[in-house]
Amino acid sequence: MPQFIVTWLMTALALVITAYLVPGIELDSINAALIAAIILGLVNAVVRPLLVLLTLPITILTLGLFLLVINAISILIVANLTSGFAVNGLFWAIVGSVVLSFVSSILDSLIGKKPNAT
Repeated sequence: MPQFIVTWLMTALALVITAYLVPGIELDSINAALIAAIILGLVNAVVRPLLVLLTLPITILTLGLFLLVINAISILIVANLTSGFAVNGLFWAIVGSVVLSFVSSILDSLIGKKPNAT
């Protein structure tokens, strides 16, 4: 259970940093970041695998680049479900997903968390 809490807090912090760095992403409060982090985890666990499966042919055709769009759609879904978290369009969602990935990787390396090798 403590690992879940650390992951949740790191995701919320990554969202705050991403909102600070990307002008098209707005985050009103820490509470909104904490809620958005929970919803992002749920969307990544449930909705994203379905999107990946449904768009597999176009993902293969684009050599995986379409996964950026799927990540952006996931962020847009989270923004629509979370009050206090807003994304100003697909472009900013794509930029935000890339920045969020980098920020999350940096935070994970700082706390010594290793990415899953599966």
